[in-house]
Amino acid sequence: MKIGIIGAGAVGAACLTAVVTRGFAREVVVLDRDRNKARGLATDVQYGAVLSPGTAVRDGDYPDLEGASVVMITAGVNEREGGATNRKDPTGRLRLLDTNITVYKDIVPRLQAVAPEALALVVTDPPDPLADAVRMLGFERVLSTGTYLDSLRFRFHLARRLRISPDSVEAQILGEHGTSEVFVWSSAHVAGTPVRDVLGRSSQDWDEFRREVEQEVRFANIAIIEGIGASQHGIGMVSARIAEIVLRDERLVIPIGAYQLRYGVTLSLPAVVGRGGALQTIEAEMSADERQALQRSADTLRAAGARIKL
Repeated sequence: MKIGIIGAGAVGAACLTAVVTRGFAREVVVLDRDRNKARGLATDVQYGAVLSPGTAVRDGDYPDLEGASVVMITAGVNEREGGATNRKDPTGRLRLLDTNITVYKDIVPRLQAVAPEALALVVTDPPDPLADAVRMLGFERVLSTGTYLDSLRFRFHLARRLRISPDSVEAQILGEHGTSEVFVWSSAHVAGTPVRDVLGRSSQDWDEFRREVEQEVRFANIAIIEGIGASQHGIGMVSARIAEIVLRDERLVIPIGAYQLRYGVTLSLPAVVGRGGALQTIEAEMSADERQALQRSADTLRAAGARIKL
């Protein structure tokens, strides 16, 4: 099975490395507007790919994406370059939309001409409105990486504070992959026990606990960028896992960005993911406040989407 990656920057490189390491693809083709950059990345990774038997890595152009099952789009300006690293800015990643729409208007028609049956996985920030743009440009199967990574961060920080394995924590973030994201505390649990009850056995205040965890998760990307210049490896691993779920038709339920008719935008809800993309949305258990927050998140995304001119 063939995977395409459009964009050979930091995130594209991380996606490529993660795909090769997981070893589920037979062929990976890397594209970039700078062919030398794509060639350099593919050449570098192909030597390590010897450790993943059966995975061929090469650079290419759009015709080389013919027959691809999944194409990850990582091209565009990132948060650091686009000035989206101010913790006090409520716009967040949506600040990058106008610039990256221009990039996508060039990419998507060229991709559609050679691989209309592929599933397009939008990784570029802001992924949700960009996924809407891809759909509006004619692609039938589109996902955004959405809040899958955010939810993993949520689980990680809960687990670290509770001193347990993240595998033992069930917790989700829904809505926008951005500042309006919704932490679904009401259904966060450990072995069926609500996180609040687990925490109740310690002396920490619940409101303080929530505030600190949300702060760590919400600004994780900025902390990473301040350290290494780009938030890349986590999203690379998540993107590879999504592609694997699709290619293997795993029908795993994860929080994923898909178009939701009810809200009129792409946003993240729990969904069954398989070869056809988001096959079925699962109604998430939420409190009344969380449902209101989800609606506000959808409204935020709808307002951003109104700026899209194709």
